[in-house]
Amino acid sequence: MLITNHWLYIATGGKDSMDFLDFIPSHIFEAIGTMAGLAACGVVAVQMIKEWRDKEPSSLAITYVVGWLFIFVFWLLYGIRFRAVALWLTNSIAVVLQLGLLAAVLRKRDKKH
Repeated sequence: MLITNHWLYIATGGKDSMDFLDFIPSHIFEAIGTMAGLAACGVVAVQMIKEWRDKEPSSLAITYVVGWLFIFVFWLLYGIRFRAVALWLTNSIAVVLQLGLLAAVLRKRDKKH
């Protein structure tokens, strides 16, 4: 750990180790963040499609699905507040997908009872 920190200190000219990210333009971070967010949306979409197609009872806990919904809503609002396109765009998609997942889980739960 010390060697890595020492190397970063030397490599960055004595600056804080996180300053090495400053040379990357913000639009590059925005693009990478958008791609990463869309990939995360893809994961949620796969689970949502599985839940809608599968006739078996869901193994997902309601608290898990609702918890992720709150997380996505928070980051959506954070992205709106700070005008971060990567956050508000991808989390708005994630909220819609998570609502679809919640609907599928609740539908299966109602059939079980």
